[in-house]
Amino acid sequence: MNKISIYSILFLMEFGGIAAFAQETSSLVSKETSITFFSSAPLEDIEAKSALAASAMNIKTGDIIFRVKNTSFQFDKKLMQEHFNENYMESDKYPLSEFKGKIEGAEKLIKDGNYTLNVKGTLQIHGVTKPYTAAAIFNVRAGVIKATASFPVRLADHKITIPSIVGKKIAEVVKIKVEALYKQ
Repeated sequence: MNKISIYSILFLMEFGGIAAFAQETSSLVSKETSITFFSSAPLEDIEAKSALAASAMNIKTGDIIFRVKNTSFQFDKKLMQEHFNENYMESDKYPLSEFKGKIEGAEKLIKDGNYTLNVKGTLQIHGVTKPYTAAAIFNVRAGVIKATASFPVRLADHKITIPSIVGKKIAEVVKIKVEALYKQ
C-alpha cells in the first residue's frame, strides 16, 4: 500500500465508511487513539487530552500517520482551552496537527509479542513541520496492536510563542503521549 492509500484511510475515517475499506487492505486502523500533552512549569502543570485523534498504519510498508483536530483537546479549565486554541495553536488558521512516518521493523508486528521499535517521521504543528524520532511500544495480541509512545516537543520549534507574562505557567517543552489501539 502506498502513502496515498494511508491518506485515503484517514479521509474515510473522518467521513465514515472506513470498515469496508480497511477489510480490503493490509492496513490497520485505530478508532481508539488518544493524544495527551503535559506541560510542567514552576507555577502550574497543564494537561490536555484528545480522545478523537485518528491513526492508520501499514505493517508491510511501516507507514504510520496520526491526525488530530486541535480543538478536540480538553482541559480542566475552560479558559486554558480558549487560550490554547486562540492564542497558541491558532486553531482557526491551523486546525490539524499531524504526524507522518515509518515504523522501523514493522514486519515484526505480525506476531504476538511486545516490541519496542523506533518511529521516524515529521510532525506538523502550527503550520511548521519538523523531523522527530521516538521509541514506541507495541503490544500485539490476536491481531490487535496497542501502541504507546511519548516524546518532547519544544514549542518554539513550531513557532508557538509564549508571552512573558505567562512564561512561568507554560513550559517551553511539552511532553506528548500517544496511545492507539489498531484493529482490522
